[in-house]
Amino acid sequence: MAIAYLGLGSNIGDREESLRQALKKISEVPGITVTKISSRYETKPYGKTDQPDFINMAVELETNLTPLDLLEVVLGIERELGRVRKETWGPRSIDIDVLLYEDLELDLTDLKVPHPEMHLRSFVIDPMSEIAPKREHPTLKMTIEEIKNKLDNEQ
Repeated sequence: MAIAYLGLGSNIGDREESLRQALKKISEVPGITVTKISSRYETKPYGKTDQPDFINMAVELETNLTPLDLLEVVLGIERELGRVRKETWGPRSIDIDVLLYEDLELDLTDLKVPHPEMHLRSFVIDPMSEIAPKREHPTLKMTIEEIKNKLDNEQ
């Protein structure tokens, strides 16, 4: 079984319920066991700032799915929960990103792992540091905790 990390966020509709439903659906997928769940973090929007605040969180899971199969699962859950992709960084009822998958470094058309901007985003790193502070970013060779400290010092 591989260890993977997902980032979840929501900023429209019933944000808490969207996150609850996403977690429920993730945990019901054969071949996925959710092993850790972070707290929820209320955060300002990133990129496109004229929209409601987000609630973000991270989850650790064990899976026998491949990275692309995992991506397909989370995109399917987003669709089931009403995610409509209208604009980059726009408002969304649910967003689920594959952040890390073991120590893999993938650069595919549909999937980049580690998530290419995770180390720049406190709304990703803060919940990740709660559940996996010692996990090393495979490209940067820094722990999540070290990345968090760097981000905290830059703000």
